[in-house]
Amino acid sequence: MIPESTAAAASRSSEQTKKSHDEANSSGAVNHSEDESGNENQQKNVRRRKRAHKGSENVKRKSARAGCSSVGRARGRRGKRRHVENVTLFEVITMGRSAMRAVIDDWIKAYVTDRDSSLLDLISFFIQCCGCKGVVTAEMCQSREDSDVMSKMVEELDEVASLQYKKFLAFPWILTVTWPMDTDSVEYPLTQSGPYGRWFHSEFCDFVSVLVAQCQHSVIFDSYLMNTLISLLTELSNSYIRAFRHTCTLAAVKLLSALVGVALSLSVGIENSQKLYKVPKTKTTRQKLTPQLERIQKKIAELQGKRVEIESMMDIVFKGVFLKRYRDVLPEIRSICVEELGLWMKLYSSEFLNDTYLKYMGWMMYDKTPDVRLKCVLGLQGLFGDPLLLPKLDLFTSRFKERMISMTLDKDNEVSVQTMKLLLLISRTCDDVLSPDDYKQLLQFVYSSQRPLAAAAGELLYLRLLSSGAHTSDSQDEINEEEAHKLQTSARLKSLLQFHQESELHKHVVYLVDSLWDCGGALLKDWAALTSILLQEPSSHGPGLTLAEQALLVEILVASVRQASEGPALAGRSGAKKALNAREKKIQIDDCTKLTEHLLTVLPKLLNKFSSSSDVVASLLRIPQFFIPECPEAENTQAVSSLMAELGAVLDFHSGPVVVEAAARTYLSLCGEETSCGSVARDARDSLVQTWVDKLTVLLEDSLQGDCFSADEEKTGDILSTLRKLRAFHNCHDLSRWSLFQLLSPLLSAGGAPPEVLLEVLQCLCFFMIWSLNVSSGTLTSREKAVAQRLQLRLFCERSHRCLSHSDHSVRHQAFLGVCDVLVAHSYQTHVWDPTSFGPLLHTPSPKLQRALSTFVCMHVFVGPDCDSQSRVSEGSEVERLEDLHRRRNLLAAFCKLIVHGVLEMSTAAEVFMYYTKYYNDFGDIIKETMYRARQTDKIESSRTLVLCLQQLFVRLKKEQESGGRAQAGVQTFTSIKELARRFALTFGDPVKFRECVVMMHRTGIEFVFQEFNQTPETPTPPLLSYLTILSEFSSKLLKPDKKTVFMYLQKHTAELFINLRDECWQPLVYYRASLLTAAEGEDAVSYVSSDRKPCPPNRSPFSKQKLEGTAQNRVTSYCLRATSRVHLFAFQEVSLPACSALSIPKLAKVTDLNSVQVIRRKQQTWISFLFHWNLLHEV
Repeated sequence: MIPESTAAAASRSSEQTKKSHDEANSSGAVNHSEDESGNENQQKNVRRRKRAHKGSENVKRKSARAGCSSVGRARGRRGKRRHVENVTLFEVITMGRSAMRAVIDDWIKAYVTDRDSSLLDLISFFIQCCGCKGVVTAEMCQSREDSDVMSKMVEELDEVASLQYKKFLAFPWILTVTWPMDTDSVEYPLTQSGPYGRWFHSEFCDFVSVLVAQCQHSVIFDSYLMNTLISLLTELSNSYIRAFRHTCTLAAVKLLSALVGVALSLSVGIENSQKLYKVPKTKTTRQKLTPQLERIQKKIAELQGKRVEIESMMDIVFKGVFLKRYRDVLPEIRSICVEELGLWMKLYSSEFLNDTYLKYMGWMMYDKTPDVRLKCVLGLQGLFGDPLLLPKLDLFTSRFKERMISMTLDKDNEVSVQTMKLLLLISRTCDDVLSPDDYKQLLQFVYSSQRPLAAAAGELLYLRLLSSGAHTSDSQDEINEEEAHKLQTSARLKSLLQFHQESELHKHVVYLVDSLWDCGGALLKDWAALTSILLQEPSSHGPGLTLAEQALLVEILVASVRQASEGPALAGRSGAKKALNAREKKIQIDDCTKLTEHLLTVLPKLLNKFSSSSDVVASLLRIPQFFIPECPEAENTQAVSSLMAELGAVLDFHSGPVVVEAAARTYLSLCGEETSCGSVARDARDSLVQTWVDKLTVLLEDSLQGDCFSADEEKTGDILSTLRKLRAFHNCHDLSRWSLFQLLSPLLSAGGAPPEVLLEVLQCLCFFMIWSLNVSSGTLTSREKAVAQRLQLRLFCERSHRCLSHSDHSVRHQAFLGVCDVLVAHSYQTHVWDPTSFGPLLHTPSPKLQRALSTFVCMHVFVGPDCDSQSRVSEGSEVERLEDLHRRRNLLAAFCKLIVHGVLEMSTAAEVFMYYTKYYNDFGDIIKETMYRARQTDKIESSRTLVLCLQQLFVRLKKEQESGGRAQAGVQTFTSIKELARRFALTFGDPVKFRECVVMMHRTGIEFVFQEFNQTPETPTPPLLSYLTILSEFSSKLLKPDKKTVFMYLQKHTAELFINLRDECWQPLVYYRASLLTAAEGEDAVSYVSSDRKPCPPNRSPFSKQKLEGTAQNRVTSYCLRATSRVHLFAFQEVSLPACSALSIPKLAKVTDLNSVQVIRRKQQTWISFLFHWNLLHEV
């Protein structure tokens, strides 16, 4: 919005009569120029001219010299006088704060000379800041209490002139603002988006503050300027127009804030004067008051009088603006009021900080807008952060404490975070406000999913722990400083452990450590103290830690190591800082260096002490994964050897999957090429693997006799534990040189092997094949090796295929997943290998294996609640149900990868796509992604797959209907098939992009229905004709030219058929043809429907061949038949020709005005019989 308002000049003087004012209003309140002799055309041209800003006549005539000096300082140039005259107060906002001061000083000088004209310029400034495009007129008012004048204060609309008027009293003037009707729908400066809106808000507030600051020693106390300005802002803040209300409310509260600053300066002056008054008074207690004391006393009285006057102004603004606008319908206005109220109570607490004003802050904490609640909380933070103000907040705290605690659960994250910080301030300053139950509720937020809120709650938790820790350390005076620090740390950690054990809300320690990291990082990064507490014996200084506390402290140690190494990024917790600056990166590197140097030597001791606990050992084994590779301490061969020895001892003692997998990942991080201890770790790893392979070889030689697995329970346990270790290590390390395939593959063909052994063998062989394919570029140096690799792949697929029918469901699932993963890895390697070197040879799964994989998916993934007796649990608990769903999703994803990577034919996906709608909640995302990837590979082939899917479902449905037996599990209803087609159609976004695909689908569908059909009296219609109703779901994706092409293709297949539209069996064809011709330009679908039969014999009348087009009868019948096809009513009734002839044309035309389908249903029999008898009159 471009402001274009102007202030009235001297032509609107105090002697202006009511008659002249009415004439001005009737003419649109447009100001006349000084030369009023201009003709009407000139006046119209002036009104039409669009200028960004108009110069004020008052500035031109009364303050030209002052304006010249101020603008010269503001703009820094020597402009001519005509350039100076075009500057208004509104333009000063664009010049910055320094220019603002200079221009306001000159305005004050002009105000002293002629206050009426200058004040009108200021009024015009505020009108312009509201974004008003209209004009302002003014007339003098003699009395504020004149009832006749107050009755004219209106805000109305002139619809004839398309103008709005607001007439209000800004004593001693009655101001009239006129603006266009659409002002409220256009953006005004405060609401403009982008940087301009923020800049204008800041500069506008600065202008009000500078204006009051520059006037505080002069004209602010003349009982004229402030009265008029307050009257203006009060009246405009009560306007129905949002621009006036918003802008002037902001100006009014900023004016009050500036007055608060003036009152504070006056208070300081009074306080200083009183100090000066007391000094001479003490020296001359027995003498008379000197003239100096009289002057000081007079000054004090004068300053006190001014302060009373300022406080009176503040009270008027508060009651006239704040009390009406803090409940405004506009959230921005409520937010402004609450924000400034908090500032007033903080700066001028003697006047505003009492329960009379605090209640508004409490009430607005219930506001429905988050920004208003946020401003309340931020304002209260400023109050509770000042200890001097706390005694005045007792009643407010007791009244609104429950609300503040409940706001920590606010739906707006920023409000909840700031509320937690507010409660943290209250906890620091007021010990008795929050009860233990309140703390228990608030401290649970350390497990929040929002990191800022969790960090604020962690600071509150750390504050409580510090107080208990300090109390413990004070009682230990005789102990040295190091021991006291250790005891204090131990006390804090015990409190932390107790808190985590008592809070049963969450089980993950990493979230607790992350919440405490910002405030308690020094405690959590004191790894020396943590490890010393873990290593100390219970007899040192008390009972020590229990086993549960030791396990929990180990988790805290591991979590702190992870936090120092990786940062605050945690799964399930948002709001963390994603990028680290240079300082934070340096701190992270230093912390990683410190933890590596310390824990590399201490970790073997911890492993030795807790070697019997598998959970604690598994947690400790994760620590070396966070070691920094280039650590000087890692070059200490003795420390590394000690760690490797302890790791080997742990693996000899434990064979559980948690410990073994953690050890494998630890060896992976230590065996890297860039690590300092890589060579020692690799030698230790190779020694362990060789030991396991030799042991397994001996065990299998004794257990495998022929093709039968015969081993006792002890040997089976040893084989199983060794296989678990090899499987875990083979997942992370390349163990191909130990030839595990030749060692383990006989177990798959041997009979009698336990399911647990087969499961581990399948996983080991899968990892072996994937590693073999992954490193094939370096290992396949000849064709013989490539052939041997393909033989291994074929043998693995054959034996895994045999396991797909195993009695144990876990073995079946692992065999399926293994085959899918290996085939996908082989397909990937065949696409990325370098043709100049040897690579993996092509391998296509056998048709038998492909059918087995497809059948496996249908039997184990797409099953109903009563069909899966193996994978579904009888208890039906929620956790087990989700685990079962997770397994089924993994199976489906593995199968879909085969299709996406081209291992299986794309047509195989039809068995998956047919369950898209039926299992949409469980597998809809996987199937949809498979469609998308398949379409990226080949659009035409993927579209053929969709058609094949629909055709297979339709054929199954027809067979079931013909057989008349029970409904089978894989058969869907006709409605569900139609819904599936609709979902498929929605996946085609751009009709132009998929034009060829959609046309192909229609052509294939037409061929599917009519191909190889011979019409006989026994079979008058194709048996698959209902498929056209399903195919019509894709008609909306056809372009208009393609609709005509498909229609002609349909006509080609139906040209030799005798089609009787009166038979209900042909209605799918009618429905499909209508869908093709719905949007065709210049063609009527019903006209084609009515002509859909064989050509008439020569002896028939040509009248029956004529098309019913262009007449009212044809349009009416077409409309009726279209409505009939929509509601699927195809019941026809014979009506005699005289009855049809008796229907007159006016009655036919009357139907065209009917919009209700119910009325058409009542008339349909007559109209449709009329249509058919009109066409078939001479065919009888």
